[in-house]
Amino acid sequence: MSTARNWRTAHARMMNRMQARMSASARPAEGFVSQPEPRTVGFFARGRQMLAGNLMFAGHLVQAEGRSIWAIDPPDPAFEEEIHGFGWLDDLAAVGDAKARALAQAWLWEWVRRYGKGRGPGWTPELSGRRVIRWIHHALFLLRGRKADDSEAFYTALAAQTRFLAKRAHVAAPGLPRFEAMTGLLYAGLSLQGMEAHVAPAREALGSDCAKQVDAQGGIPTRNPEELLEVFTLLTWAQQALQEADLEPDPRHVQAIGRIAPTLRTLRHADGGLARFHSGGRGLEGRLDRALAASGNKKRQADGLAMGFARLSAMRTSIIVDAAPPPAGAASARAHASTLAFELTSGRRPVIVNCGSGGGFGEAWRRAGRATPSHSTLCLQGYSSARLGAPRWIGEARRELLEDAPRHVPVQMSHLPESLRFEGGHDGYVTVQGLTHARSLELSLDGRSLRGEDYLVALDAPSKKRFDRAMDSMKLAGLPYEIRFHLHPDVDVALDMGGTAVSMALRSGEIWVFRFDGAVDMALEPSVYLEKGRLQPRATKQVVLSGRAMQYATRVRWSLAKAQETALAVRDLVRDEVDETA
Repeated sequence: MSTARNWRTAHARMMNRMQARMSASARPAEGFVSQPEPRTVGFFARGRQMLAGNLMFAGHLVQAEGRSIWAIDPPDPAFEEEIHGFGWLDDLAAVGDAKARALAQAWLWEWVRRYGKGRGPGWTPELSGRRVIRWIHHALFLLRGRKADDSEAFYTALAAQTRFLAKRAHVAAPGLPRFEAMTGLLYAGLSLQGMEAHVAPAREALGSDCAKQVDAQGGIPTRNPEELLEVFTLLTWAQQALQEADLEPDPRHVQAIGRIAPTLRTLRHADGGLARFHSGGRGLEGRLDRALAASGNKKRQADGLAMGFARLSAMRTSIIVDAAPPPAGAASARAHASTLAFELTSGRRPVIVNCGSGGGFGEAWRRAGRATPSHSTLCLQGYSSARLGAPRWIGEARRELLEDAPRHVPVQMSHLPESLRFEGGHDGYVTVQGLTHARSLELSLDGRSLRGEDYLVALDAPSKKRFDRAMDSMKLAGLPYEIRFHLHPDVDVALDMGGTAVSMALRSGEIWVFRFDGAVDMALEPSVYLEKGRLQPRATKQVVLSGRAMQYATRVRWSLAKAQETALAVRDLVRDEVDETA
């Protein structure tokens, strides 16, 4: 199997290289038929950092003052992918002055000279699609003041990439890579003279992928909320570009947008960020709200699950729970063992979080971020609820897929007279320890209190036998478990009431108090917050309830409530100044 995967990966690379070099002889585009609006929005601060020679991609900061971005030895493949995807164009365009334009132009035309003939690492379908979209979005910014020879080289490189996408977009990995490739091809066909023949095939392929990859819940196989947002953004861009050209999108394309929008609204916390699960981050600031507004779809998901997530919300308190089995097969290459983990946000302030994806900080952090102890849920005997398998080839990378994951995750949502209740369970620990983890969360309708219960239960005779064997292996000392509540770094936390409670102060002025009831010990322990775009993990704290399962049924109760002196409505005027290089 490994040999077969190695061969397929090598074959894909060879075909990409061959088609890239053949595409370099494509007839140049003559100019723009129409140019989509520059819908990609960058960050002024990042653009200024680049102008100062501070290049930060994939969690790495490179001091490159006076050096070209293409003269840098990339620290890792993720860094290389980011620079070849040209997302940095958005940030330089956000600055928009003459100095930013000159830098963008210098880097783009150097890419054309170095790689425009089909050479180099940037010739994959997804990177080519990402790159084409940026070049078209920012064409006026890039071409201003350039000579005719430069313009011809620009159009020649665009034509080569369009031809490459026409040949290779269909082999991009399912999910976001395929949508990037197809959207890039569609953009080029709509925008460039002489490329009109690619519009109909790209429109059809995009519709087909929407039908295959966006399920009835408006979700995608990876269950990554941030990736779903990126797919949604691409689909809305493609829809708008087609309509501006007086063409109708494929009906399956429009239907997919209609399914995704309510799901993203469900996955949106009260602060406007996404829930951070399965390697997804909270999303670029404002990206989610802009995409939802652009779609024109104002529907919300009906009661129930959205892409396997449950939502409880009341009075600007939002709770999002991972309430389904984790992704399976190739879709689990970046998935986390996070079943029944939850996040809680109060107004603009995240309170309870998951540690997040450590991919930007190296492989060790990536693996740590995927484990159950990195999530706000129960962990039994130090085991994750799903285990990482041996590395396999997925596309051109070796990934560890999830194995022995929960298969049965029953869930029930209830509207009670004074609260909203979530109840769920999973069988991730049944095969070894015989215990089912069940969790109940109840949010008051005023959003001021959350009551939770965690259970470990042996449900049937075979499960009880497994539990007995596990107890024998522990010499009847009980099976140790921990219930973890990871806190956002901006939460000031301290033990209170003689160590029987924890007070949590938010920058808004709110005070939340955590209490528990059960045969457990409570402690404040170090934790980390793995935030995309940062250079290193941020130190934070976690509340840990630890105990031992001695019987067939174990229950722990806990609560998190606003202190009585906390006002019903808080004016949160504190501005957060983010230093991404810290």
